[in-house]
Amino acid sequence: MLFNSVDFALFLPIVFILYWVLLKKSVYGQNLLILTASYFFYGVWDWRFLILIAFSSLVDFFAGLLIASSENKGKKKVFLALSLTVNLGLLFTFKYFNFFIDSFSKAISFLGREVEIDRLDLILPVGISFYTFQTLSYSIDVYRSRIKPERNLLSFFTFVSFFPQLAAGPIERASNLLPQFSRRRHFSYLNGVSGMRQILSGLFKKVVIADSCAEYVNFIFENPSDHSGLNLILGAVLFGFQIYGDFSGYSDIAIGTARLFGFELMDNFAFPYFSRDIAEFWRRWHISLSTWFRDYVYIPLGGSQQGKSKTIRNIFIIFLVSGLWHGANWTFIVWGLINAFYFLPLMIRGKNRRYLDKISPGSHLPEWREFWSILTTFFLTSLAWVFFRADNLSGAVQYLKSMVLNLDQSPQSIVPNLVVGLLIIFIIAEWFQRNSKHLFDFNDFRPSTIFRWSIYLIATILIAMFFGKSNAFIYFQF
Repeated sequence: MLFNSVDFALFLPIVFILYWVLLKKSVYGQNLLILTASYFFYGVWDWRFLILIAFSSLVDFFAGLLIASSENKGKKKVFLALSLTVNLGLLFTFKYFNFFIDSFSKAISFLGREVEIDRLDLILPVGISFYTFQTLSYSIDVYRSRIKPERNLLSFFTFVSFFPQLAAGPIERASNLLPQFSRRRHFSYLNGVSGMRQILSGLFKKVVIADSCAEYVNFIFENPSDHSGLNLILGAVLFGFQIYGDFSGYSDIAIGTARLFGFELMDNFAFPYFSRDIAEFWRRWHISLSTWFRDYVYIPLGGSQQGKSKTIRNIFIIFLVSGLWHGANWTFIVWGLINAFYFLPLMIRGKNRRYLDKISPGSHLPEWREFWSILTTFFLTSLAWVFFRADNLSGAVQYLKSMVLNLDQSPQSIVPNLVVGLLIIFIIAEWFQRNSKHLFDFNDFRPSTIFRWSIYLIATILIAMFFGKSNAFIYFQF
């Protein structure tokens, strides 16, 4: 079920009313309702996926109990290995098996030998990368004795399948989300209002910004050699806004929806396109995944504590794995490598943590130095996005080549003034809200009631106007 659909617009209020009116005094009843709603929400795509998520949940539930109850460290490792093997095995089979088979076959063919290996005819389950990483972190944290195992099967199943963040995150830690299923939840009007504002913010980003850009991004990327260099630069920039509006929009809707039911999810985006270097960008973009790789891959590998050569190795591993996590395609791996090369000079010079402060605090405009840093970072990110968006490596190379070779051509007017105007307004609005939680979070900046409701009304009208162009969320494919 899509957040940007009529089905979800009917589904959400029904679950909300049942949850707060009929079951407000029963934690068990609320959890059972959320689990049922989550399985329905997920099963709409394909009911067979429910078997997979239920199996994964069952394995990790018992793995956690066995890890915690074992006094022998060797046995703990065995049960952790069981959890890792099942989860990563399922992820590999559904997402990466055909990719590695095809890559192996091409490599053998390049050496002059022909080999045929049957591919698996499998549908990629929606959100498998997200809930797999969520359950993996649970098993690892139990093994590290950072959390106690969950002994309530209903709470654990609901934690794994929680519908607001099931399909595309945020990738929650068990230490944050799991205890919330054991607590009594009380309806809060303020939380309800806050949740609805963030849902509105997410829908605006997705429907008005992302889906508007998608139409012209598709047109430009289909035949890059037919467009001028400036139009190709525009296509890369528009895709940057498309993927940001799409993914941060999903996160906003997920966080806002969870808040309606009394749950708090972690922030996943912090206005990343105002970053002053690539290191800051990765602290602000897909925060739940970046911190996951930091805590469960980078630090266990030694982080930056074992000399520069091993630090460089660890950086490359992190970005390569991050690229591969996004999809079974060489374009994602190269995208990860590009970001590693962006990041390394900052790490080597010890400047990867120089921007931990707020951007231009107390000022309406950035300083010139900050402005150029933001612009440069956005440009570098947009170039990398070309590989993320392209269907294959040759398509990405052709796009970048045409971008340079066609610079002398006159640009065509492709994007309507309305879309350009909305993007400019969106950028300005994000800048003024850069230190808030989301676009319509007015806790720091307190405008008049008339101003706020005017903003909500305009956003709602624009969402209704652009609703017909709605597409599936990009990150559903991951």
